[in-house]
Amino acid sequence: MSDQIKHECAVTLLRLRKKPEFYGDTFYGFRKMLLLLEKQHNRGQDGAGIAGIKIDQEPGYPAFQLEKSARRMALADLIERIGVLSGTRHQEKYRHSPFAGELFLGHLRYGTFGSRGEESCHPFARVSSCLNRTMLLAGNFNLANTGEIFEKLLKTGHHPSGRQDGALILNLIGHYLEQSLQQNSGPTDFAEVLKRAAENFDGAFTLCGALADGNSFVLRDTAGIRPAWYYCDENLVVAASERPAIQTAFELFPEQVKELPPGSALIVRRDGQVELTECLKPVTPLRRCVFERIYFSRGNDSDIHRERKAMGQALLPDILKNLDDGIKNAFFSYIPNTAQISFHGMLDALMKMQLNKPLRFGQIAVKDAKFRTFIADAAARDDFTMHVYDVTYGLVRPNLDTLVVIDDSIVRGSTMRRAILPILDRLSPRKIVIASAAPPICYPDCYGIDMGSLQELVAFEALVDLLKKHGKFDLLTEQTKKAEKMLKQDSRKCRNPLKKLYAEFSFDELTEAIKERLRPPGLKAELALVFQRCDALRACCPDHLGDWYFTGDYPTPGGYRMVNRALANYVENIKERAY
Repeated sequence: MSDQIKHECAVTLLRLRKKPEFYGDTFYGFRKMLLLLEKQHNRGQDGAGIAGIKIDQEPGYPAFQLEKSARRMALADLIERIGVLSGTRHQEKYRHSPFAGELFLGHLRYGTFGSRGEESCHPFARVSSCLNRTMLLAGNFNLANTGEIFEKLLKTGHHPSGRQDGALILNLIGHYLEQSLQQNSGPTDFAEVLKRAAENFDGAFTLCGALADGNSFVLRDTAGIRPAWYYCDENLVVAASERPAIQTAFELFPEQVKELPPGSALIVRRDGQVELTECLKPVTPLRRCVFERIYFSRGNDSDIHRERKAMGQALLPDILKNLDDGIKNAFFSYIPNTAQISFHGMLDALMKMQLNKPLRFGQIAVKDAKFRTFIADAAARDDFTMHVYDVTYGLVRPNLDTLVVIDDSIVRGSTMRRAILPILDRLSPRKIVIASAAPPICYPDCYGIDMGSLQELVAFEALVDLLKKHGKFDLLTEQTKKAEKMLKQDSRKCRNPLKKLYAEFSFDELTEAIKERLRPPGLKAELALVFQRCDALRACCPDHLGDWYFTGDYPTPGGYRMVNRALANYVENIKERAY
């Protein structure tokens, strides 16, 4: 992906249903947790956290241990710090360690907002001297109504020390847990506790929680925005953000790993009993995030691999329209690394069409692994993006070839404009065709993707260019006034004010305007831009209809409030996220 965006984190819960000795290794659970996190490392590089709980711990020893790191190579830092991977020779001295226990939470963080320190890393802890009141929480979530939850906690007598959504969620669940413990002498009704808390959430979430007494749960949002997968047998229960991580860790086939139904909770009692319960009614249709399929999740999931190939195949007709000199004078490539599978899909379709005729393709753009295109400081980001990529020389015939390059999506466009196009132009192609496997990203996000303002979206800046060019800029002012009025209303009454603006222009007009925004000064080659269309994307990913960043159809009221705030911020030149 040219513009890497920070996005959804990785979260994992592992419960051993037998004592660690059964597995032949005191640290069996801990090692498996490390493997599960490493296989989801693509989902978080800003921090890591692991919690271990030893069920029925002897009094005088801690029931849980929590370690976090926000250092570079955070997961490796945790392994070194915890230091229990030296084999089995000295495991007797660790027998009271919570990391030699039966219950584990793990988290990898991509920070989309706020602090980058250890205090922002999961799991969060709510500590009591009573094990059944001590709670650990890790999640892959973003809420659009943290202000409302903050106020609710205040009204119920709590004093939140901050507004971070993780801490607020933990305290709200803890509030209803306390009520349940006070009102009932029997086993806690975790489904009811989670239902009462989650009814207040507006956003996307997969929550993994554990009490220090050994009870644990996984809860998923009602629209299925966040991914959650689980596997259960007589020996263990495991849940994670990505299916292949579970498959690899426990040598499973895809069909053995199940999707956690939206709105449902997977509850594992301290005695190992497992319940799958619907806590909240799922919405219809479900709105699973389609960016998971385009970019976020690893492409080694069998379904995602197939869908990404289909995205590349769907681009081919529009790519061919831009090959003025035919396929024989074209060279095909991609932007590493997540666009590679879409590229192979396009290539497969092209080969079928060409039959035995030769095709020229290969890796043109080479990404320096030491650079990351997302840097929080904007000035530093601009400087670094100019040096992110290099190219393979000698493959493109100067002044003759059309160079076709597939990217998975274009967000800001800064890396494309400042780094990719200039360095591709050095090869002297006659024409450059950039093909995006995703449609134009027209709308901001508030569910965990780092696209929280309109200033960051090249598609919106192109829309403003069109409004000015065609004498329709007054429409922007008109819609901003409507947005400001809607911000004074209940979120459930908010509508998307940007849709009317985008409706003024055709898909091709917007694409052309984005192309001009992406064109760097001094580009010698002719430039063409191809975007996936929304209906084609739905055909490629029919079970993932969460495409609000393309269509403006948000899955919760908080999304509509956020897009109104984003427009007001843009016009007032307030450069901050809109939620």
